Amino acid sequence: MGFCDYFVVSWKCLVVVALRLLFLVPAGVPARSGESSFSKPMDNVTVRQGESAVLKCITDNKVSRVAWLNRTTILFAGRDKWSLDPRVVLLDNTAITEYSIKIQNVDVHDEGPYVCSILTNKKPKSSRVHLIVQVPAKISNVSADITVNEGSNITLMCLAIGRPEPTIIWKHHLNRGHKVMNEGEYVEITAITKEQSGIYECSANNDVSAPDVRTVHVTVNYPPYILNARSTGAPVGHKGILQCEASAVPIADFEWYKEDRRLLSGLNGVKIETKGKESMLVFFNVSEEDYGNYTCVALNNMGHTNASIILYGPGAVHEVNRATLSPHSLRLLWTVTLLGLFKF
Repeated sequence: MGFCDYFVVSWKCLVVVALRLLFLVPAGVPARSGESSFSKPMDNVTVRQGESAVLKCITDNKVSRVAWLNRTTILFAGRDKWSLDPRVVLLDNTAITEYSIKIQNVDVHDEGPYVCSILTNKKPKSSRVHLIVQVPAKISNVSADITVNEGSNITLMCLAIGRPEPTIIWKHHLNRGHKVMNEGEYVEITAITKEQSGIYECSANNDVSAPDVRTVHVTVNYPPYILNARSTGAPVGHKGILQCEASAVPIADFEWYKEDRRLLSGLNGVKIETKGKESMLVFFNVSEEDYGNYTCVALNNMGHTNASIILYGPGAVHEVNRATLSPHSLRLLWTVTLLGLFKF
């Protein structure tokens, strides 16, 4: 067998090689690791990625030679630098009992064991320091904004990297704050409803730095439904307006009908004004013939709905509003009034 079993180098074996190369160990004298001439063994050193790590080696005045090693390389032997990495420097210190190095702009590949080897009274000893590199959480992949039809199933994804491994939290932004969905990379929503549309926030956190946050906008298509459609009264010769409001995604288109006849804007003294989710049927000069029942139809590619709206004269409303009637009498009065208005 050759030295270190055919040169299979572990960190312990590397210490042996380094010490013998540095003439710290007489021939035939084994070097031992795990022993220390330091007053207190050093604990793990933890730094964030991109920062500098200082590895201290406190010795005593009886130490004749020292060296720093990592997993596979001799970094420093005394004041002589063996490493080719410009980020690794030996710290100048007036105290003869300190032999410390700094690793600048630390990256994840720097993580691992580092060994400070010393020679005291012709006896080689060493102490190991483990460098831990923390990496802030960063979202590496997240679902794109999505548009689906109501009743569909969707899965939202959020993947993150970091050291230690990040925790991922999903939140659904609502008008009154937000609702925490669940913890994990994926959110599954079955039979999605229009109330579940909106902004979903993915937050990745491992307490190394501020959480990394991304958002996914979920749009849910649904057929129109009427929000507001109230009958109104207007005197002859005055302006009258019928209003119809509908909620829908995509936004609804509107059509107006009187009985079975579709009304067109600009004809027969009426104008249709539609803005957003509201449509208005405007009469510039109400006539007796304008009184009656109108139908507002809201439609999109998901479906349609409608509502009946009545334009009536102020006299009928006045009588109904002032009267105190039983439900049966009220229904009868409305029937008689409408029959007079419709002029069959």
